Amino acid sequence: MTLAVGAFGIVAACAASALQSSAQTGAPASVALAPGAHNVVLNGVRFYYRVGGAAPAGTPPVVFLHGGPGQGSEHFDALAGPVMERQLRMVYYDQRGSGLSERPVNRDYAIATLVDDIEALRQELGTPKLALIGHSFGAVLALEYAAKYPTNVSHVIIVAGLWDTSVQCPLRLERFAALRPDVYARARNDTISSDGSRRNDCDIELRARNGLGDDRRRFDLQTVFTDSSMATRLDSVNTARHVVYGWEINRAVMEAGMNRYRFTRFDAVTAPVLVIAGKLDGAVIPEGLRPLAEKLPHARYVEFEKSGHFVYLDEPERFAREVRAFIQSTP
Repeated sequence: MTLAVGAFGIVAACAASALQSSAQTGAPASVALAPGAHNVVLNGVRFYYRVGGAAPAGTPPVVFLHGGPGQGSEHFDALAGPVMERQLRMVYYDQRGSGLSERPVNRDYAIATLVDDIEALRQELGTPKLALIGHSFGAVLALEYAAKYPTNVSHVIIVAGLWDTSVQCPLRLERFAALRPDVYARARNDTISSDGSRRNDCDIELRARNGLGDDRRRFDLQTVFTDSSMATRLDSVNTARHVVYGWEINRAVMEAGMNRYRFTRFDAVTAPVLVIAGKLDGAVIPEGLRPLAEKLPHARYVEFEKSGHFVYLDEPERFAREVRAFIQSTP
């Protein structure tokens, strides 16, 4: 099994010759938003995205921002896309260094760069506004984009998303301590880093997971999936589509300090926001996600009772219904 998941850190594949390709810059919207797969150069990097579905007039295209970092959008496309596309125009977008998009030679994976890539995509698509779905790490990009380009985003959907490690990581560490008290006892006695500073709860939880040894992979999968068969389905999609996990971007983002990330520009997000949590999620625990909806000026919180970290795979019909209603009924 080659599945890799990276909530908080848990050579590009060649696209098939049949892929449609939009022009490198300024492709007409009719071309850039045409159904099918596209390759386009934005900010000097080749990106892959696929467009599917149709929407009522006036409904913006919906861009899926995957997690990882490095996971790619192909699993969402294959497993949730058919339901989403019934009433929405979906854009399954692979971030730089992820999925079928290029690994840049300069290894520029700064959050600001990733955000500007989304703006370049919007311009390429020729649409005045985007609706954004940010899953896990993708929530960071959705929030940062909505704060930097408020007039260019119509709706934001945060799904089991990262937003403040100082709020979310203590809950993860608490959960780990309850499930594996023996391993946690060793990790809690190793809280001082090499420079003499105290490790934060994200770092301690990561070290505790590393202490699981051969059992770590099974623990991590149980943390994000309610059903192991879903992990197999996700991995099968990536294998069939020749998707290689983006470990380069994953390492770069984590080394840049993602374990200490905090979003604070709440008032800058003027678009309506829907915050979705999975009640059974062990990676982004609902109690740590609800405060985000309370801090944003135009947000509401929804909890899916049967879902883990991959809400849109555990309850795809309800997920699509909630997202469609939110986008099409909220001005």
